Amino acid sequence: MSFPASTPELARGLKGVILDTTETSFIDGEAGKLLYCGYNIHDLAEHSTFEEVVYLLLYGHLPRLAELRELDMALRRSRSIPKEVVDVIRLVQAAHPMDVLRTAVSALAAFDPEAKDTSEEATIRKAIRLIAQVPTIVAAHHRIRSGLELVPPNPDLSHAANFLYMLHGREPNHEETRAIDVDFILHAEHGSNASAFAARVTASTGADLHAAIVSAIGTLKGPLHGGAAEAVMRMVLEIGEPERVDEYIHQMLAEGRRIMGMGHRVYKVEDPRARHMRERARTLGEKMGQPKWYRILERIVEVTAPLRDRGISLNVDFFAGAVYYLLDIPEDLFIPMFAIGRMPGWCAQVLEQMRNNVLIRPLLHYVGPMDLEYVPIEARG
Repeated sequence: MSFPASTPELARGLKGVILDTTETSFIDGEAGKLLYCGYNIHDLAEHSTFEEVVYLLLYGHLPRLAELRELDMALRRSRSIPKEVVDVIRLVQAAHPMDVLRTAVSALAAFDPEAKDTSEEATIRKAIRLIAQVPTIVAAHHRIRSGLELVPPNPDLSHAANFLYMLHGREPNHEETRAIDVDFILHAEHGSNASAFAARVTASTGADLHAAIVSAIGTLKGPLHGGAAEAVMRMVLEIGEPERVDEYIHQMLAEGRRIMGMGHRVYKVEDPRARHMRERARTLGEKMGQPKWYRILERIVEVTAPLRDRGISLNVDFFAGAVYYLLDIPEDLFIPMFAIGRMPGWCAQVLEQMRNNVLIRPLLHYVGPMDLEYVPIEARG
């Protein structure tokens, strides 16, 4: 029996493999630096809006005022979803929200007038529609499964405010709106992560934008990619009081259990996005009279300080869960929140793949048996 030649050098998980060039985002994991199209994430989180970041990622530059207004109006006009898609959501309402989102986005392709047009111009128009429609899907599903009347999109509200309005049936205040706006900005793009890579692989086959986004949503559902904020808040609720943090965390560390919201595949220092969600968690907690969740999180940071020497620091999800919880967003919607924010980044990655496309087709090194003799089924005993 012959065997394959000597084992080549493997890059399991494609770690360290540079797939292509990009202009959408730059990440320096050693320095904790993140840029969108050249702009620092701190400047964008502090001074920009999600709508402006959508324009930046889709077109590669910051908009002029008239350009931003035009994009904003296009987003507001595109928020409604077809009645038939609402019917699909009703049919699958018992499923996990990420499964519902994946199914509804796939159904949207059947009603998009340019679904089969893969030109860049049509793909950008579809991207704008999808970015606007995904929050409507998430909010509609939650209200349907809760036995509540649907709240139609409000064209007078921003992207973030409208999502909270459709979800809760009331207009959010400035602090609530800004917290979600910043959250969406921070999640908007992050290089060739698992879901963006999945979208690019799908796009590389010549498939349309809806197909690529369905691939991304399916990939994001995995707990190793999109589930950290949910797990962090579950841990915080289990701890319950700041005084219980030390014992709880020391026990976790002694048992070798992973502390969710800490560590990142790319960052070896604190995720630059974490500071902005940290501030939102603090201010919202104080204004809502629930400061203990932030205090628990801060005490966890203090107790786990020794982990920083091993390159394990906070990531963006560590404080995000507390923000969602304070805004009365259900735990199983934490990953869909990530998806709403990441939509422009996924679309930008697909556009970039389409501009200079090559089929993404890595190899596998075979290590199984070779040249086995076929035995007819009657003789196999």
